[in-house]
Amino acid sequence: MSAQEQIAKTVSENDVVLYMKGTPVFPQCGFSSTVVQVLDYLGVNYASVNVLEDMEIRQGIKEFNNWPTIPQVFVKGEFIGGCDIVREMFENGELKSMLTEKGVETAAN
Repeated sequence: MSAQEQIAKTVSENDVVLYMKGTPVFPQCGFSSTVVQVLDYLGVNYASVNVLEDMEIRQGIKEFNNWPTIPQVFVKGEFIGGCDIVREMFENGELKSMLTEKGVETAAN
């Protein structure tokens, strides 16, 4: 399976996917850490992919949706954005609203 096929499969099989550097328990960059904190605060169940473990995935995710940076967040198969976009959406309430509209459960924060 190619990196593109693997990414498409992961994104389609999980409601929320975070492509990040490191893991949710041990993020390897501040931007990935910020997104983990936002998703954890909202109580969202999400799949994470550590791009540092596979260089084909690391490059492939950048090409998958023509977005040059990591982390990248997908909700119900749709690319949402990276750290700045996710943080901004969280701060103005858009992220929680969008998750609710798409049927993704969040904690009652």
